[in-house]
Amino acid sequence: MRSRIIDAVFLGMLSLLCIILYLSRVFYTSSRFYSFLNWNLFLAAIPWLLTTAFNIFPKIRKSKVCLLLFLPVWLLFFPNSPYILTDLFHLSKGYAAPNWFDLILILSYAWTGLLFGFYSLLEIESILSRFMHPMLIKAFSAFLLFLSGFGIYLGRYLRWNSWDMLAAPRELASNILERILNPSMYPGAWGMTFLMGVLLNVIYISFFMLLRSGWRARSRQQMNID
Repeated sequence: MRSRIIDAVFLGMLSLLCIILYLSRVFYTSSRFYSFLNWNLFLAAIPWLLTTAFNIFPKIRKSKVCLLLFLPVWLLFFPNSPYILTDLFHLSKGYAAPNWFDLILILSYAWTGLLFGFYSLLEIESILSRFMHPMLIKAFSAFLLFLSGFGIYLGRYLRWNSWDMLAAPRELASNILERILNPSMYPGAWGMTFLMGVLLNVIYISFFMLLRSGWRARSRQQMNID
């Protein structure tokens, strides 16, 4: 529980830093061009909020039925976390502020969004560890990250969002099936899906390795104290 509170405080401080950078830009330029970053960051936080809420109730956490209902909802919002990476496409369109500042601004939001997603994915792995073999869990995580690459494509180029699963399910399903049934007609869609999936997996593995190194260091330190 203590580590969860520390993570929440850390993510909250990063989010606050992003907002301060954004407000500084508004004060300096009188332009709200990048206001969409705040909404995107809120969407990026939803997967983490969902897994945090799910873990508050141990009985629900241990239920396979609840997990089967929870996972699709979580997956629906998960691509929002890495999606902010593609907001780099807007770099140099704001004009009013120096390019280097806008780069730092977008990267700050993108990194915070990624962390929200990765922390939530770690929570999902922890939940699944009660039901699945560790190797299957890692393979499942890799698959989810590739699936997120496709979700990012749908959001960036076709302008679909998570809410459209309820607002316009037929149109969304039609767009998805069209690209699945006729992949040769959409090389850009699958090229972006594959490479974005590779990138997300590389970043997530790096993130996991850094965390594991930290755990090892803390364990050795604790052993020395004892």
